[in-house]
Amino acid sequence: MRAFLDFEASSLRKNGFPVEVGWVFEDGAFEGHLIRPAPGWSDWDADAEAIHGISRERLEREGTAHGDVARRMVESLEGHDLFASAPSWDGKWLSLLLRSAGLPRHALRLRDTEVAQADSAAALLDPLLTPGEAAGAVREIIAQVRAEAERTPPRHRAVDDAVEELRRWREVVRRADAKAAELGHPFG
Repeated sequence: MRAFLDFEASSLRKNGFPVEVGWVFEDGAFEGHLIRPAPGWSDWDADAEAIHGISRERLEREGTAHGDVARRMVESLEGHDLFASAPSWDGKWLSLLLRSAGLPRHALRLRDTEVAQADSAAALLDPLLTPGEAAGAVREIIAQVRAEAERTPPRHRAVDDAVEELRRWREVVRRADAKAAELGHPFG
């Protein structure tokens, strides 16, 4: 099953660390965790805190131990297709979290959400159009959904942003299905 994942971080600098993670499966089930910093995680950026609204003190008080969060992620997400809107950043936080918990850094792998969108739309349109036409239709649908989504800025809370990724994926699939119906697909 597909799952969409998002992290919030202490900073975007080299020594930044994850402060919150959230994920949502394509069936709508979701989970989120504030992450209590591991020993040595000290890089804190007040500007990042202003964006996500999570203080270091709150993490210390309410966060779940980083190792427990990492193990829960592996338990819950292993074997699923994981997607993130910023896989290089989210992958960095995921890798740091896993390594800090003594888990293999590639225990979970992320791909770009646009891969999930493109693959799902192509599965509906490829049988009905020439390869060039199908690829063009998929690009157009994804571009439309992205443009509409950019009008609403991210909330910068992990579960909320993961749910938004799921919504965008569903919207791409809905539009591809509508296009397939237009073209006479028996399942549209």
